[in-house]
Amino acid sequence: MTDEQDPSFGALLEFLKRSRGFDFSGYKRASLARRFRRRMETIEVAGFGDYVDYLEVHPDEYEQLFNTLLINVTEFFRDPPAWEHLRTAPLPEILEAKRDGDPIRVWSAGCASGHEAYTVAMILAELLGEDAFRERVKIYATDIDEEALEAARHAIYTPKEIEHVPEDLRARYFEHFDQRVAFRKDLRRSVIFGRNNLIADAPISRLDLLICRNTLMYLNAETQARIIRHFHFALGVPGVLMLGKSEMMISHRELFAPSDLKSRIFRKLPRPSLQRRIAGLGNGEVVADLPLADDDAGMRDAALDVGSHPQVIVSRSGVLTFANLAARAMFKLAPSDLGRPFNELELARRPADLEEPVAEALRERRRVGVGGVRFTPDRGEDRRLDVSVIPLMGDGNVALGAGITFEDVSRLETLQGELESTRRDLEIAYEELQSTIDELETTNEELQSANEELQTTNEELQSTNEELETMNEELQSTNEELETINDELRERTTELNQVNDFLETILTSLNIGVAVLDHQQRVRVWNNRAEDLWGTREDEAVDQHFLSLDIGLPTESLAPALRAVLAGGAEREQVQVEAVNRRGRTIAVTATMMPLPSSSGDGKVVRGAIVLMEDGPHADGAAAAPAT
Repeated sequence: MTDEQDPSFGALLEFLKRSRGFDFSGYKRASLARRFRRRMETIEVAGFGDYVDYLEVHPDEYEQLFNTLLINVTEFFRDPPAWEHLRTAPLPEILEAKRDGDPIRVWSAGCASGHEAYTVAMILAELLGEDAFRERVKIYATDIDEEALEAARHAIYTPKEIEHVPEDLRARYFEHFDQRVAFRKDLRRSVIFGRNNLIADAPISRLDLLICRNTLMYLNAETQARIIRHFHFALGVPGVLMLGKSEMMISHRELFAPSDLKSRIFRKLPRPSLQRRIAGLGNGEVVADLPLADDDAGMRDAALDVGSHPQVIVSRSGVLTFANLAARAMFKLAPSDLGRPFNELELARRPADLEEPVAEALRERRRVGVGGVRFTPDRGEDRRLDVSVIPLMGDGNVALGAGITFEDVSRLETLQGELESTRRDLEIAYEELQSTIDELETTNEELQSANEELQTTNEELQSTNEELETMNEELQSTNEELETINDELRERTTELNQVNDFLETILTSLNIGVAVLDHQQRVRVWNNRAEDLWGTREDEAVDQHFLSLDIGLPTESLAPALRAVLAGGAEREQVQVEAVNRRGRTIAVTATMMPLPSSSGDGKVVRGAIVLMEDGPHADGAAAAPAT
């Protein structure tokens, strides 16, 4: 028995749904089981049942588990040709079809840490201009992982994460701080992050663009079909769907047409009205053509498709013309089954013999009840279905076809039991309510007593407020004194800046490499001559440990002398070594190290060291090659 068939694996999934609200029923079970196994092997848990026990005892394990299950692999401008096609073709057409000022709505489903949501934000800002983007664009970015959503809201990334963003966009849309970068806050307000489970939650509607990349690939075919139907309903016309590189639109060609198949970008197709599809299927004769606006027809078809009960339609010529989403899922109907003779399908005989009821409904033009039948799907529990056949009438009281509805009444039986249990719970709750009323009366008396105490406290607070006013006056006086001190500090800062500028001029003019180190041997100053000697820029050297710098100078030879200077044991140390300058030439270098005394004036306290690096003659007396 495989892992996905193990009853304890199903119990584990049910436990996660009940305890944390994560419903993995739509995921590919084999792939899901492998990811569970990978995590269980890490913590050395053998069975799925044991893992349930482990989760109950170690609640912090949930975070590690969901990081393993919910694969948040994303990056900016992932698959650049796909984004380039979106920028140059579908998006300009969508914007051209809009009037000035019309809102533009985008949904990034399965957004992970926000890379794709901010990618489309940059593209739209470039096409519209930043002012129009802020006024018109709303990007809804959703995911099931709350931790990933929290990171996306902050929009803080490492320089490596944005390396695929074109350089000009990187400069315009990201702000640098410390060692990280953040997407611009004024544009970030147009991106709204929220939790949404594609399997269980309703889709966002009235969209112009829907991006869902590399998310559907982890779901089973039935769940994918349902979500694609929801995406079609969510998009307006014209509307564009962008999928991942590993995802295809094979069985839904009546809903979407490829804009660029290689980039997995599709355009929404308006669905033909149900009335027009039924008309003309009866022996080639057009029985009725009921005019409907495209939007009305699309909404009517969408409503039938997402109906809660399985429903199919058979034309009067005996052809299956329609099956809604619930029917296709329950009876395993493929798109190719539409247009086939009904009597050739298994559905005509299972869960009940339906050929005669369909013929009777068409013949007598009345509803025919088949009654309750038992049906066990390939996967899932046994169900009780109430089946009925209803004739679909056109003009002139002509039967166009028959609709077959399968109502799942097994849920009603369960509901009756739940209602009875609820009734008993309400009786108990009523008794508890009476007891609570008595307790409330007692509490009311206590509140009255507490109110009197609060009045006393209020008087004390008034007295305290007067004291605070006095303190406020004192604070204002102190603030004035602080402002005076601040002015003095500003003057001193100006003087120090002037001194620093003077020192920087001196260091720049020296023809000797100078490095100033702190007491931990980290570089604080690195002059132009040092850059010229070793090819290491100031921003690359500052804050780095001097002895760990990757330059042509053998710094390990300077370590003993440097430590002696920093320890206060020597006023001046000089070391001659051979080195390699930035041009790869061997030179002789005289390194002179002197202590940097404390700014307090106490010469005995060393707070760093000054290292002078002068290239001179080789050890054998020959002139050193000049650094270039």
